[in-house]
Amino acid sequence: MRPIVLLTGASAGIGEEIAVKLSEKYDLILTGRNTEKLNELQQKLTPECKSYVLSMDLSNLEKMETTLLEFLKDQNINIHKLVHCAGFMKMIPLKLINNDFMLECFTTNVFSASLLVKLLTNKKHNNSLLDAVVFISSNISNRGAKAMSTYGASKSALDGLMRNFAVELAPKVRLNSVLPGAVLTKMTQNIFDNEDVMSRMQAQYPLGIGYGADIADAVNFLLSDEARWITGQQMTVDGGRSINISS
Repeated sequence: MRPIVLLTGASAGIGEEIAVKLSEKYDLILTGRNTEKLNELQQKLTPECKSYVLSMDLSNLEKMETTLLEFLKDQNINIHKLVHCAGFMKMIPLKLINNDFMLECFTTNVFSASLLVKLLTNKKHNNSLLDAVVFISSNISNRGAKAMSTYGASKSALDGLMRNFAVELAPKVRLNSVLPGAVLTKMTQNIFDNEDVMSRMQAQYPLGIGYGADIADAVNFLLSDEARWITGQQMTVDGGRSINISS
């Protein structure tokens, strides 16, 4: 019997690549708000993968909890691994930030992750079978950028959550984060189509722009037994951007 992975944000570019990669050795619960895209994604998975589609809005924590617990009960299944790829990101300067924006960003990026780990480590709800978690963070977690204060703070909080859970839940559960840099996906294609942006990115990234598969490979490793002695770590996958001080 193949282990089951719950993947949030599966309908997005990076989430889709993660799903395809993980389908090689795991069964998947694909979550997101766009059911049509999730259904299309199922057709891209390996034939051996048994997959489920679960429409879930992470910005509504109460509804998210009810939806997930009812699903687990109805399907009579348990989740062994969690990949939290869903994220809320908007570039907004400080003078335009309001309470609703900050709450939605932190609820989707951080609070939902905390609640998911809580539910999946519960013996009553999931037989305490969760053994590995990967949060998709961002290389901005340890850096800074204009108009990114709320998003950046939420990713820093997500990594802080990861480190504390890693200590609290060891040795039963391993938790790590993957911090991507600029990744070319369908959602970001229009950004990279700008010649000025692409030229600047190529100068900043020693190994060039990344792809969703680069992030998927990192996630796959961190979930595997090969990473059995790795927990509480930020794995930066950004083509060398974070160590390049020459540009």
